[in-house]
Order: sequence, then structure tokens, then C-alpha cells
Amino acid sequence: MLPVQPVGVFDSGVGGLTVAREITRQLPAETIVYYGDTAHVPYGSRSVDELIHFADTIVGFLIARGTKAIVDACNTTSAVALPYLQKKYAVPIVGVINPGVAAALQATRNGRIGVIATEATIASDAHRQALLAREPGVQVFPRACPSFVPLVEEGKVSGPRVEAAVAEALAPILQAGIDTLILGCTHYPFLAPVIQEVAGPGVTLIDPAAATVGELKNVLARGCGLRGPHGSRAHDFYVSGDPRSFSEVGAKLVGWPELAGTRKLELDFKDYLDEAGLG
Repeated sequence: MLPVQPVGVFDSGVGGLTVAREITRQLPAETIVYYGDTAHVPYGSRSVDELIHFADTIVGFLIARGTKAIVDACNTTSAVALPYLQKKYAVPIVGVINPGVAAALQATRNGRIGVIATEATIASDAHRQALLAREPGVQVFPRACPSFVPLVEEGKVSGPRVEAAVAEALAPILQAGIDTLILGCTHYPFLAPVIQEVAGPGVTLIDPAAATVGELKNVLARGCGLRGPHGSRAHDFYVSGDPRSFSEVGAKLVGWPELAGTRKLELDFKDYLDEAGLG
């Protein structure tokens, strides 16, 4: 691990930009190589085998780009693929689930924690298992929100359509009396103002990005990989789908003009999809 090497970040689409944005806040000297698998978004309805294959292929690309550490900025692949990736590769790979769980346990006052995420993440039971492993007494209320990622990928993060979707999704877990809500998908923080309005002031929202980047910082420090104060911010952005759509929506959400330089790069996903009858 050398300080001058970049940090890799990947997600199914624009959601991982919430983590990339936090990297620029906490570690402003670091350079990011970002890959958004926009050709296959949303990940929530994909099979476990597909998700592992997608994540494995992307990590291979990021390692080939010389990254010193990688953030799996997708809760769905963090839930089902992270152990496989961490076992296969020597490069440190940080997920987003455990940092978010730790932050939620610190925040809760009544031990009733909600989790909103994609269908695949909720089906994996990763958040509930991680919460109960640390604090067996907590009560966990999961809720799949399949409409949220498509809304964010369209750049729709406010307005009546978003408000209606959020209100419908949150109703059951708010009735359960939660006081803490994990945003279990990195797309969801872009909806945080609406989610907070619907949830009310008594519910603390947990965006795992800050805790995840804190873990990344520790990983880099242990490996003597932290970059000095005069690093470059020449970040690189790649997508498997339409770069124009990604750059326009991403720029709207995080305000980065450098997203205009996003490039399309199709990795070797197709052979797997054809063999599985999914292409």
C-alpha cells in the first residue's frame, strides 16, 4: 500500500457518491477511482450469484487500476458478496453494513431500530444479524423499499411522488416505535430530507457513509497508506451504462463538475449473464 495509490469505490449507480463525497470530506487528499454499474441498476432484485459476480468483476477492475483499498459502497453487495471478496483479494475491502450498525447502536435510546434497504439486502438479513450479534437485546424492524433506488437514479429526490413513496414505505416501521433508522442503501441519503420529514424529529437517521470512511481511514493508517496533505483530486469515474445520465444526475446530487468526465467502461459481465440465461 503506497500513499499515492487511489482509493476504489463501487456501487450499482449514483448511490456510492454519498460515500465518495464523504471521502472528500474526511480524506480530502485522496484520489478516487469510482465504478457505477449503471447497466445493471437496481441491484435489489438480482440473485446472490449475480451480485457476487458483478462485485467480483468490478473489484478486479479497481485492483487493476492500482487501488490501495476499496470501499464496497453498496449495501446489497456488502450484504452478500463482501466475505467472498475479502477472502479472495489481498487489497483491503471495506463494506458499509457494519459501520452503519455500529453507529445505530450508539444512537438508539429505546433499542428499536428500523432498517430500510433493497429487497436483496433485507432478504440477506445482514443488518439484523449484525445488530443482534453486537446487542442481543435490540429489536430490529426491516423494510424493503424497491422504489427508492429508481427515484434517485432519475434524480428525483423531492416532490409529491417521492413524499408518497417514502410515507408508504415507512408507515409500518414507524408504527413499531423505532427511534433510529438505518439508511441501508447508499442511494437513500439523497432522500434523507424527505425521510426525516416523514419520520419526524424523534427518529435519528443513520447514514453509514461517515462511519464507513472512518473505517477506511483506519485501514489506510494501519497500512501506511494515508496520502499527505497535498494530494490530487483528479478523481476518475466509470460506468457500465450511459455516462451522460450518470454525470447529469450525479452532478445534480453532489454538485461535482468533474462528473462531466465520466467514461463508459463495459466490464466482462456479459458472458456470465448469457450462461445464466439472464442476458
